[in-house]
Amino acid sequence: MTAPDCYACGREAEFGTLPPRERVAFDAHWRVAHAFDTALPGWLVLLPRRHVTAVHDLTDAEAAALGSWQVRLSRALRSVTGCVKTYVVQFAEAEGFAHAHFHIVPRMADLPPGRRGAGIFGLLGRPESERVTADRADQLARSLRDRLGESPLH
Repeated sequence: MTAPDCYACGREAEFGTLPPRERVAFDAHWRVAHAFDTALPGWLVLLPRRHVTAVHDLTDAEAAALGSWQVRLSRALRSVTGCVKTYVVQFAEAEGFAHAHFHIVPRMADLPPGRRGAGIFGLLGRPESERVTADRADQLARSLRDRLGESPLH
């Protein structure tokens, strides 16, 4: 099921042609993408592959896989980026982004105190000149995929 005005559903409809940054890893229930408007390399988004707007609407199979994905992605981010921990956040409130999704965000050791915790969202929605480039996001996606043991055909 998809929703016509949903960004995540629109990307899912293009699944076969998505670049590496939009298909970091995936299974039957979840897809991992690198955030498109962040200044922080490795900011990931974990999305259900069907349209869901609330965590309580996840199927049992989706819910069962969720925790595993969050831990696996956190471990892969630590290995690839050297982060000291990851933040896992879910709101799904922004216009056009009501599709439930989880931010898996690497928290680097040198992150300024004002950017820690909820302040990390100051690194999202950044101007084009500050954003992680598509090439860098693709490079990170390939490194994370290798670390996860996923193949693009999985």
